Amino acid sequence: MSVRLVLASDSPRRKSLLLSLLREFEIVSPDVEELPRVGETPRDMAGRLAGMKALSVSGGMPDACVIGADTVVDIDGLALSKPRDRNDSLKMLHMLNGRTHLVHTGIAVAISGKLAASEVETTGVTFGHLSDEEILEFALSGAGDDKAGSYAIQGRGALLVEKIEGDYYNVVGLPIYRLKKILEKFVRL
Repeated sequence: MSVRLVLASDSPRRKSLLLSLLREFEIVSPDVEELPRVGETPRDMAGRLAGMKALSVSGGMPDACVIGADTVVDIDGLALSKPRDRNDSLKMLHMLNGRTHLVHTGIAVAISGKLAASEVETTGVTFGHLSDEEILEFALSGAGDDKAGSYAIQGRGALLVEKIEGDYYNVVGLPIYRLKKILEKFVRL
């Protein structure tokens, strides 16, 4: 008997990455408000939100193995989510400019409405030193509008990144190797 696999995400990047690991899966949008809690670290936030996404879908699908994920950019312990507008995007990009930040992606698996596994992958990302004009041009391009930290490494954001330390796919939004290891505990891949 095969297990029903479900991705609790609206992210086209996560869908694309998961296709490299799984042949068949469903996608269901999670109903989770992505807000930080007082005193919560960015790493903890990524893990909590991944679990909440998986659980929000799993409760209505008792026969499924539901995967939730959430990515948070962390600069000096401050969580950077998706920018609200162009000014927010500019502010984030200036904060990251010429510095190393962390990208945390929480991955969670829920089965029958219960959290079965939850882990967080962390990757260090260093931005090059960018001019104010380069930052403005990138922000105005809209390339980072719906991305944590206001950039996507797999798109035009690659032009901002000098180096990474860790899992590239984690920065894109889904650490495939770690997810594979988690899923192998529950399903046959």
